[in-house]
Amino acid sequence: MSFFKKLFGSSKKKDISSTNDDTLKDDNLIDKSKPPINKKKSNTKKQVVEKDFFKENQTDIKQGKFDKNASFVNKSSDLKKEKVSKKKSIYKKEVVLNKPSDNKKIDKQTKKSIFSNFFSKQKKQSLDKGLEKTSSSFFNKISKVIVGKSKVDDEVLDELEEILISSDVGVKTTLKIIDRIESRVSRDKYIGSNELDIILKEEIIGVIDSGVENQFIISNKKPHVILVVGVNGVGKTTSIGKMANHYKSLGLKVVIGASDTFRAAAIEQLEIWAKRVDVDLIKQEMGSDPASVAFDTLESAINKNADVVLIDTAGRLHNKVNLMNELGKIKRVLQKKNTDAPHEVILVIDGSTGQNAFEQAKQFSNVTEITSLVVTKLDGTAKGGVVLGISDQFKIPIKFIGIGEGLEDLQLFNKKEFVNSFFNKSKKY
Repeated sequence: MSFFKKLFGSSKKKDISSTNDDTLKDDNLIDKSKPPINKKKSNTKKQVVEKDFFKENQTDIKQGKFDKNASFVNKSSDLKKEKVSKKKSIYKKEVVLNKPSDNKKIDKQTKKSIFSNFFSKQKKQSLDKGLEKTSSSFFNKISKVIVGKSKVDDEVLDELEEILISSDVGVKTTLKIIDRIESRVSRDKYIGSNELDIILKEEIIGVIDSGVENQFIISNKKPHVILVVGVNGVGKTTSIGKMANHYKSLGLKVVIGASDTFRAAAIEQLEIWAKRVDVDLIKQEMGSDPASVAFDTLESAINKNADVVLIDTAGRLHNKVNLMNELGKIKRVLQKKNTDAPHEVILVIDGSTGQNAFEQAKQFSNVTEITSLVVTKLDGTAKGGVVLGISDQFKIPIKFIGIGEGLEDLQLFNKKEFVNSFFNKSKKY
C-alpha cells in the first residue's frame, strides 16, 4: 500500500443536384439519340424540341430564308437568356437563404448546430496542442512504469498513483481513481498493461463534475449577468475579453463592466479588449465604487437590450472580509435592476500554478458561491491534471479552458474531448 493511502486512507466508494444543367450546355453537345436526364420531363422535352428546330433551321437562317421570321431567332435567343437568368437568380436566392441570420436571438435549432460544432477539427487540434506538455509528461512517465509489464499489478498501481499526484491531480482524486481501477482489476481478474490507458481514461472522465452540462443556459430575462472573480495575475481580464468574443460569435449582444477600480491597468486592459471584440464597455474613474460601476453597466445593458453582461471585479484576496463585503454589495445593487442577478459567478484560476489553484478555488468558495470555473494558461504547463482535481474536489463545473493566446483559444470545456486530448500521446507506449 502506498504512502498516500496509509496517510489518507482509501476513498473507495462503491450536392448541388443536377437541376437543368443541360440547359446551359452548348447546343451541339446535345445527344438527340438519348433522352435528356432531367426530373422535370415536360420542360426538358419542350426545350429539346426548341433546340432541334433551331438547329435544323440554322442553315436556312444564314441563307436569309427566314428573314421574315427573324423574330424567331431573337425569341429563341431571349428564351435561352431568360432561362439562364432564372437559374442565376435561383442560385442567388439559395445563397442568400443559407446566410446566417441577422437575428441576435439564438433559437433552439441554431443552438443545436452551434453546440454540435464546438469541437471542430481546428478546435480539436488547438486543444491537443494546448495540452501537449501535460500529455507528453504524463505518458512519458506511464510508459516507463509499464515497460516490460504484462499485466496491471499492485506495483504498477502504486507507481501510477505517484504519477497522478505529481501531475497535480490531487491526493484525494488520485486515490479515488486508483481505488476504482483496483476494483476493476479485482473484478476482471486480469487486465493487461495495454488496457491501462483505456481504463484510466474512463475513470478520469468519471471523476470530472458533470454539472458543466448547464453551461449553455442563458437567462430568459435579459440580460444574463455574469460576475467574474479571481486573484490578480490569473488572466481574468483577458478571459473576460475572450468570453465577450465567444458570446458575440453566437449572435448575442454583450456589455462589459469595469468594476475592478482598484488595479491601475484593469480598466485600460478592458478598454483594449472591448475595442478588439467590438463590444460596449461601461467604466468610471479609478477608485470609484465597484458596485456603482456594476449598477451603471446593468442599467446600460437593459437600455441597449443586451443579452449578456460581463462584470469584472477586484482581484484582491489578502482581506477576505472586505472582498466578501464588496461582492455582497455588488450583488445587492444588481438585484435592484434584476432580482435574479447575477445569474453566474465565474472564478478564473491559473492552471499553471498547480496546487495553488486549489487554494484559490477554496478561498473564493468560502467567500462567495461559485457557479463555474475558467482554467487558464494550460498551454504553458505540464500541470493540466489540476483541472481533474478541482472539478472533483469542489464539485464546481468547468466552463472554459484557456489553451493559448488567440481569441479562439478560450474553449468551452468538454470533458470527453479534454480527456481525449489529455490521452493524445497514448500511442507512444
